[in-house]
Amino acid sequence: MNPRAAKNRRLRTFTLLEVLIAVAVSAIVLSAVSAVFYGAMRLQDKTSRAIEKSLPVQQAVATIRRDLLGLVVPGGKLTGTLKTSVLSTGLGTPLGAEFYTSTGLPNVDEPWGDVQKVAYYLRSPTNQARSQGMDLVRSVTRNLLATIQDQPQEQWLLGDVRQVEFLFYSGTEWRSDWDSTTEEKVLPRAIKVQILLAGEDRQSDRTLAPIQIVVPIAAQASTNKTETAGAQG
Repeated sequence: MNPRAAKNRRLRTFTLLEVLIAVAVSAIVLSAVSAVFYGAMRLQDKTSRAIEKSLPVQQAVATIRRDLLGLVVPGGKLTGTLKTSVLSTGLGTPLGAEFYTSTGLPNVDEPWGDVQKVAYYLRSPTNQARSQGMDLVRSVTRNLLATIQDQPQEQWLLGDVRQVEFLFYSGTEWRSDWDSTTEEKVLPRAIKVQILLAGEDRQSDRTLAPIQIVVPIAAQASTNKTETAGAQG
């Protein structure tokens, strides 16, 4: 064999040490790539779950705000009252509020006006095994002139709710109760809704910050005293 050819063949081959080094480097690179890929997948899953969880909250906040912005002045059969009430749950404390708002959408099946009666309250969750709190429900009554009271339509808004509270600003203080039939002023200056969600961990005692919705009431209304005096006159 030509000595030069034999020398070139020896130069083209790899030693066992070189092979082991190449395998070790490849393993390190693959491990790093796998770690980055796994981290990216976890981040994507966490982001997807966060977005999925925030969508009902955003929709509930938008619905409540829209109803409060459309609040109509109480005083008649089509405008009803604004009051806090014990609704459906029977727990003995005001758990929600009911009022009339101009957010109804007339359609062929329900040819009523845009004014509808809505109520917000908490009730026991449909899936108690997986829920840590209660369900926030929106009840809607569309036909306000029915001789026989229609069954309200319930809309699920949010789950895992620990507490919901409606607060009313009288001009000097925030109050937890309101009844437009007995108040000196029919409407408050503003309405605040606080929604406290249950924590993700059942064993955790941490208190989450409540979701707050504050809506100023721009509608002008006569006082009950003025209306009473006018009726007597």
